[in-house]
Amino acid sequence: LSPSVAANLRPGAEQKVVFITARVHPGETPSSFVCQGIIDFLVSQHPIAKVLRDHLVFKIAPMLNPDGVYLGNYRCSLMGFDLNRHWANPSPWAHPTLHGVKQLIIEMYNNPKINLEFYIDIHAHSTMMNGFMYGNIFEDEERFQRQAVFPKLLCQNAEDFSYSSTSFNRDAVKAGTGRRFLGGLLNDTSYCYTLEVSFYSYILDGPTTAVPYTEEAYMKLGRNVARTFLDYYRLNSLVERPLAPTPKTR
Repeated sequence: LSPSVAANLRPGAEQKVVFITARVHPGETPSSFVCQGIIDFLVSQHPIAKVLRDHLVFKIAPMLNPDGVYLGNYRCSLMGFDLNRHWANPSPWAHPTLHGVKQLIIEMYNNPKINLEFYIDIHAHSTMMNGFMYGNIFEDEERFQRQAVFPKLLCQNAEDFSYSSTSFNRDAVKAGTGRRFLGGLLNDTSYCYTLEVSFYSYILDGPTTAVPYTEEAYMKLGRNVARTFLDYYRLNSLVERPLAPTPKTR
């Protein structure tokens, strides 16, 4: 460990945490490849990854519904629950993975030495094209505007990410999702998103040019999500700027 990493992780150190989850819906396999791209980038020797590890703590639960995946379910767990509707009151017996992740997040939220700054839940979408995000609506206009910064930066880094498809809502039917529940629980310095990516294609250079997604393209989106954190924190002055510009990850 470099001294800066050791300082970031030592007991009692103040930590900025990014929490990422995926595969709460077992049939949404693209989300696993996007998550894999994030993980592979963060543990790599890429200079951006090294800077991110020096300044941030990433906690990643890459598969929230392992029993549903094992069974080949499309949306539900072994017991027939859509886990992404049970964040408000998950049962340790019926929704154990959700219960465990929620308890961890609440412990971090209650720890004055931890700032839980981002929560991103990765999904795949069966009808929309490209990658895009869902965010929350807040009465505070400034908080709402700040929430739009990360997807705008991601749109600059990832050719397959669409800011025009990104939307902010508080539909009643989505109240039990991770993004909605944690958006209401965490304070106004935390940003909660659902990251969606198409099962099929992304569109380049006009509506007639659809490029089929591949496993590598999904992982590339994950890499670009990871590197966007550097842009965000440079913008907010946590990370200094001496790191030389690097080309977009491929």
